[in-house]
Amino acid sequence: MSSEKRIILAITGASGAIYAVAFLELMQRLGVEVHGIISSAGRKVMELEEGRSAESLLPLAHAWYEADDFTAPVASGSARFDAMVVLPCSMGTLAAIAHGFSGNLIHRAADVTLKERRPLLLAVRETPFNRTHLANMLQVHDAGATIIPPLPAFYHRPTTVGELVANYCGRLAEQLGIEVDGLPRWGE
Repeated sequence: MSSEKRIILAITGASGAIYAVAFLELMQRLGVEVHGIISSAGRKVMELEEGRSAESLLPLAHAWYEADDFTAPVASGSARFDAMVVLPCSMGTLAAIAHGFSGNLIHRAADVTLKERRPLLLAVRETPFNRTHLANMLQVHDAGATIIPPLPAFYHRPTTVGELVANYCGRLAEQLGIEVDGLPRWGE
């Protein structure tokens, strides 16, 4: 299956690097053009959780941008991107997006995505949530973002962590309008 979609993927320092890698691999298989940004904390978590360097992700995306590069195409609304995914999304990144603070390229790209009324999916990855987290989630929701935490589904009877991760990544893709063949469905 091929797609003409162009998306931005931001990887922050929240736990859940496994999801980012699996999502990149899925997008590559589906022919989706991905432009990536990884924060310095995201780099560290990638190494700690996955044993991978950020550089090992280079072949999985069309382009990568440094988190401090405000001249990157993803920083402008005139660049044509269909959507943005922050996976995983730290609470610090959520707060910056909720309050329009563009401290790095991830925040700026999210702000641009919202102002251009394009889909912004935030895979928030911290628990438990405190009142500030919940208020920030409501604020970005009201601005047009979708909060989609990486919560596992069990109706398809997964037997491995990989199956749980793949199902979540498929659900993310479908939120972007990208069909994933073979994705388990309730009642099928």
